[in-house]
Amino acid sequence: MTEVFPGIHWIKMPIPMDESSLAHVNIYLIQGESGYLLVDSGWNTSESFDTLQKNLAEIGADIKEISQILVTHVHPDHYGMAGRIKKLSGASITMHDIEKGLIAPRYVTMDELLKQTDRWLVTNGLPHDEMVGMRDATVGLERFIVPAYPDITLHGGETITTGLFNFQVIWTPGHSSGHICLYEQEEKILIAGDHVLPTITPNISLHPQSVENPLGSYINSLNDMKQLDTELILPGHEKPFTRLTPRIDEIIRHHEQRNREILAMVKDEPKTAYDIAMDVTWGVNASWQDLPNFHKRMAIFETLAHLELMVANSQVKKLSQDSVIYYRQT
Repeated sequence: MTEVFPGIHWIKMPIPMDESSLAHVNIYLIQGESGYLLVDSGWNTSESFDTLQKNLAEIGADIKEISQILVTHVHPDHYGMAGRIKKLSGASITMHDIEKGLIAPRYVTMDELLKQTDRWLVTNGLPHDEMVGMRDATVGLERFIVPAYPDITLHGGETITTGLFNFQVIWTPGHSSGHICLYEQEEKILIAGDHVLPTITPNISLHPQSVENPLGSYINSLNDMKQLDTELILPGHEKPFTRLTPRIDEIIRHHEQRNREILAMVKDEPKTAYDIAMDVTWGVNASWQDLPNFHKRMAIFETLAHLELMVANSQVKKLSQDSVIYYRQT
């Protein structure tokens, strides 16, 4: 644990997925006048729970002193242990209202979402014999989550006060539809979740639970964030950093380059998102065939996010043939 600012502790939590390229997920323990605010929770594993307890003990605190858990988004690495901590501490859980609606279909009653994912993959060109593995790539992850619904739901624009800090809630859709960031204007601190990461670009996907045109929403929220006066950015992965606007510009340039790459692929003939995803430069030292099914699925959904942005910008036309969707440059 590192105290990155007086009263704000950075804890690196383990990730149980062998195929993950991420070393850890960051959570933040923030001192308040009536207990601690915990931003995100990590996966629900014994190792994660032991890590949290050990770090609390280092500052002479106990899990029962956590009074509020704020979830930036309900992906398992940020939300998985929130329910367990709530049961032990009595803390309230806070998240965006959109994220609340994602909990049950993802982690409680998953059959309908699996059916929707099945249809999306086949409609976007995936052969049926490959579809099942990709559809079920995240089945089983629910064992790392203790589902818990929020006591407080947000929409953006609210202020969360600890007595020592006043955090403005900023709705930042893209990586997840109800993703939120926290901005402390006086101290110039941004808790960024997975919205802005220091060296890697967060996955932005179009899938059955995403907002319409998620990449467009993501880029718009990135541009809006340039107006913030920041000196310290606390991300959901990697390390805290300081230069927000240059990093935002790098991320936007990355997506513009990816758009150009995809646009060139559909210049001469219509292609499905699956066809395109197999040829995109993903920055991994492996062939498409060697990628885990989870990464392949993310690649297809991220390709779709780029294609839908270009459809919205009239750069690409969407075509349908035999119940399969194709894309071609206009």
